[in-house]
Amino acid sequence: MTVFSSPLARRWFRRYGVATAPAGRLLCFPPAGAAAGFYRRWGSFAPPGLEILAVQYPGREDRIAEPLCDGMAALADGIAGAAATLTDLPLALFGHSMGAAVAFEVARRLEGAGVRVEHLFVSGRPPPHRQRPKTIHRQDDDGIIAEVVRLGGTARAVLENEDLRAFVIPQIRNDFRLSETYEGRIAPPVRAPLSVFIGDADSEVSADEAADWAAGTTGTFTLASYAGGHFYLNDHTARLVRDLAARLPRHAPWLCTP
Repeated sequence: MTVFSSPLARRWFRRYGVATAPAGRLLCFPPAGAAAGFYRRWGSFAPPGLEILAVQYPGREDRIAEPLCDGMAALADGIAGAAATLTDLPLALFGHSMGAAVAFEVARRLEGAGVRVEHLFVSGRPPPHRQRPKTIHRQDDDGIIAEVVRLGGTARAVLENEDLRAFVIPQIRNDFRLSETYEGRIAPPVRAPLSVFIGDADSEVSADEAADWAAGTTGTFTLASYAGGHFYLNDHTARLVRDLAARLPRHAPWLCTP
């Protein structure tokens, strides 16, 4: 159940799990083609002191009637405006793949508005100044499907069902367009500590590229690698959530146990 005092927060965020003694929040940004439900399982692995929220992009799940957002600036502006209303608990951000770029842009906007970001976690994507040129969004439907299957982000059964395929491909194509036309820069950096996570067999980001995220912060920087490909996090959810919580400020009871 989602309980927010701000209409903006109710529009943009979904809560998973029940933090029995919340001392902070982790706001999670889905990858291309995904919705807030991508992080549904995370709530069951979070310590009681950490509340898990996921961003619900327009045109997904319970926002299906809304038009898709195909521009990074507009998307980040909307999310940052809603996140700025979450002032009752310390806030950290996690984004995977396309979500990493969105999280980075939202973190910059929040800090520019005077909102403290406790930690920025990015996953499965090179930093903006090393973004790889791609035009997958211009391919036909079969090309889009081939890319999604290669990455392993959507079950093949979904893509082989004609009705579901017609439903999800416009979302995936739109997100590829947003991601591939993103003209972000690594400067100005954020002030928050920045941690990068990658799969050691991820074809989308190398360890060398991931290390260059260090230029994106004036705070501390760490890089961690997990076994697996682009969606390594689906195979290591419990461990990853514990790892994220362990990197959050020790002065708050993030790590309390039942």
